[in-house]
Amino acid sequence: MQSNNPVFRRSEEFNRPGANAYGNQTYAGNGAPYAGYGDPSTWSTGTPGAPGTGAPTTVERPMTIDSVVMKTGLALAVVVVTAAITWIMSPDVDQNTDPSAISGLIAALTIGSLGAFVLSMVNSFKRVISPALVLAFCAFEGVALGGLSKLFNLWYPGVVIGAVIGTFGAFAGTLAVYKFFNIKVGTKFRTMVIAAMFGMVGISVIALVLSLFGVNLGIFDNGAIGLLFAVVGLALGVFMLVLDFDFVEQGIANQLPDREGWRAAFALTVSLVWIYTNLLRILAILRGD
Repeated sequence: MQSNNPVFRRSEEFNRPGANAYGNQTYAGNGAPYAGYGDPSTWSTGTPGAPGTGAPTTVERPMTIDSVVMKTGLALAVVVVTAAITWIMSPDVDQNTDPSAISGLIAALTIGSLGAFVLSMVNSFKRVISPALVLAFCAFEGVALGGLSKLFNLWYPGVVIGAVIGTFGAFAGTLAVYKFFNIKVGTKFRTMVIAAMFGMVGISVIALVLSLFGVNLGIFDNGAIGLLFAVVGLALGVFMLVLDFDFVEQGIANQLPDREGWRAAFALTVSLVWIYTNLLRILAILRGD
């Protein structure tokens, strides 16, 4: 099975030849015995250690829903803990705080965002998933979210709680709809979601570069364009969750190795952070103060 999601298409097991949606393998001969085997009474396992006798192979246990939940929970825990540490360790700020005093929060947001972006690219295109790199990404993401959340809480008190509740609600609601309606993800849907995701990232980068030259596209403002961009981003985050759920379901059916659960945990974390940041912006814009 080939996936259009750049996070999942790097998985050798998920895209291995001969694997269908149900994890079955196809072999030459349509199940007929190989003629070269001869009489079964003459078969031999060989002498251990003798030439031509291979070492025993260790088969990794397959991915399960429990293992994915455990790995995703650990990844999200790292995000939450590092975000909380960043929030607590940074200086207290309020509406009367001198703007220069928030430079530490801006630095944390910048460093965390850059680190998370680099590691997200590495994890997305790495053929063999690395748990250490996934957790490192989560740590950088937590630092960025801690700084961002504290800034938004300064400008719009109470908005962070609403965004957190909304994120968990979006996750639960999307999962319920996915299972209740038995949604099947097709190739066109995957392609459109991934293209839209890269498109939004590209537009955001272009907007940031242009802002350095005094050109404002308005997508990060509190106006109508900014609100529309955030709403589209939120909807895209929900669609990304659907792709994540599909990967987990197909991965378990294909009996992928347990380590691929880290790929699912990484993708789910990315989607939830994406939803949280867009919800944060939407609630802030609607507050309008």
